[in-house]
Amino acid sequence: MTTGHALLNQFSSRLNKQQFRQEHWQGSFAEYLDLVKANPGVVRTSYQRMYDMVMADGTYPVEGSKDLIRYRFFDDPHNEGEDAIFGLTRTLMELVNVFRSAALKYGTERRVLLLHGPVGSSKSTIARLLKRGLERYSRSEEGAVFTFGWKEDDGSITWDPMNCDPLLLVPNTARAEMAALLNAGRTDDNYEIEIEGHVCPLSRWYFQQRLEKFDGDWTKVVETVVCKRVFLSEQDRVGIGTFQPKDEKNQDSTELTGDINYRKIAEYGTESDPRAFNFDGEFNVANRGMIEFIEVLKLDVAFLYDLLGASQEHKIKPKKFAQTDIDTVIIGHTNEPEYRKLQSNEFMEALRDRTIKIDVPYVTTLNDEVKIYNKSYHPKRVRGKHIAPHTVEVAAMWAVLTRLEQPKHHGLTLLQKMKLYNGKTLPGFTAENIKQLRKEAKHEGLDGISPRYVQDKLSNALVVNTLATSLNPFMVMNELEAGLRHHSLIGSEDIREHYRQLVSIVKEEYTDIVKNEVQRAIAADEDALTRLCSNYIDNVKAYTQHEKVKNRFTGDDEQPDERLMRSIEEKIDIPESRKDDFRREIMNYIGALAIDGKIFNYKTNERLQKALEMKLFEDQKDSIKLTSLVSQVVDKDTQAKIDIVKDRLIRTYGYNEESATDVLQYVASIFARGDVKDS
Repeated sequence: MTTGHALLNQFSSRLNKQQFRQEHWQGSFAEYLDLVKANPGVVRTSYQRMYDMVMADGTYPVEGSKDLIRYRFFDDPHNEGEDAIFGLTRTLMELVNVFRSAALKYGTERRVLLLHGPVGSSKSTIARLLKRGLERYSRSEEGAVFTFGWKEDDGSITWDPMNCDPLLLVPNTARAEMAALLNAGRTDDNYEIEIEGHVCPLSRWYFQQRLEKFDGDWTKVVETVVCKRVFLSEQDRVGIGTFQPKDEKNQDSTELTGDINYRKIAEYGTESDPRAFNFDGEFNVANRGMIEFIEVLKLDVAFLYDLLGASQEHKIKPKKFAQTDIDTVIIGHTNEPEYRKLQSNEFMEALRDRTIKIDVPYVTTLNDEVKIYNKSYHPKRVRGKHIAPHTVEVAAMWAVLTRLEQPKHHGLTLLQKMKLYNGKTLPGFTAENIKQLRKEAKHEGLDGISPRYVQDKLSNALVVNTLATSLNPFMVMNELEAGLRHHSLIGSEDIREHYRQLVSIVKEEYTDIVKNEVQRAIAADEDALTRLCSNYIDNVKAYTQHEKVKNRFTGDDEQPDERLMRSIEEKIDIPESRKDDFRREIMNYIGALAIDGKIFNYKTNERLQKALEMKLFEDQKDSIKLTSLVSQVVDKDTQAKIDIVKDRLIRTYGYNEESATDVLQYVASIFARGDVKDS
């Protein structure tokens, strides 16, 4: 049996002590200048560091779009996609463009970034990704951050409470020359070193005290300084601050800018001694990194002055001290009702003028919405319960439909609009048409059902249906509809009724999906499809070349089987007037393959494959007697054929025994009612 010591030794052997010493580097001010000369990136501003952090993971193009790119950073690759942002590509591009502009000091570095959107639209997730990213990036070689402290007579070190850059210790008179010397000989295109801002009041006090001691020689002062590497950490309150407004009566601006330590006043004699002040407000903590304001527009007006100063002037005003420089990315988030209050409040004009609003809407693309739920409800992640195919899809479909605005285009349904957004094609609609649809719906994605509601109902459906081994779409749709009665964020009964109607639309769409799936499972006999295709091609070839077809049984030459050809072509809506064109198209396609030395396979022609599968299904469904599933007695021959279909559903489409039986019985009940469409 493994002992505790053996376990500890096992882990100890894996530790890289050299790397630890490198990461926890300490050195003199002169040694820090060597570091800066070798790697100027250590003195970047917070916005420059933020932008470089995002870009470090790279980008990739969005399939089917020339002007959209995705940033891998927001796929959360370092955490196995746990906080991945799906969809919202334009939103994230807009956000990163602000970071880039601010990194280049074009002016956006003096603004508050306001993530605006409905509840559950990933605003907090974006902020969390940025904070976790900064923590991780500061631990990498390219993201290293350094600060300094003051050596005391007893050998101890008083570290700068705001983790300021050591270069801020260089006096104004020497900064231009120091920056020029550090920039000299650089061949990279990265940001130029600029020394801007001043140290916090405590370090200023130490600097002045020692400047007097060394007769004004600042180079001697910095010899008493120790520089070290720091890691940004929300938990340790280093470089990352988070502020959440409380009850308006209990809000105190010292939470942002620090407060007097009254126990030390007796030791130092005055409130204005910086040694008697705690520089632990969220702005102090967030220096060199970022600060997140949760529900920022609920802040008391007194707080807003601190926020405005921090954004526009990069300064805060601690009690009893002069304005203090800070360097931090300020990100707030809020919802629609709070933002409307901001717009109508004339006292908030200054804040509106210094705010960059970035809309974070709900996802309006079905595939992206499915990915959101698959993070938690993927079959591999749900213990003890099988999730039938399309269960998560129908929930996502309903959620997306609630967020879409009715299309203005005549004859286009909401369901068709959703399919267009999801990359499907419809006759008469081009990529430009779809862009126009999105432009017309300016408020789309800012209303509707939150993913949280759908996740709650998926969870509830898993718990409530204890007797079933499989969770199916109808269980989830029933939960979604039942929950509408008590949904607190639905503003009117008309909206509630609209959402109920959308459940019915989704049920109809699901019915079409599973009917097609069962049809394909029945018609999945490869040999039968190949024989049917060969027969069809023989007849088409004879028809187009005005020849006869040899009957495989009698050996007689006969006219091409028009009835067979039309029975297949009608399955994909080829009208009588277009049959000649379609048949020539097929023969030309086969001829082109032959020229390239390739053999024709019906699977390479999607339309023909669909037509053959539907024809075979029509031919076989009566022999299988699928409708007998709704009766009590099934003969052995029929049961054997049904078992083959069920096995195909399980192997090909991901059903289990229970869900495959359920879907077959459901489709059988439709056939029993004669409710089968040709398409």
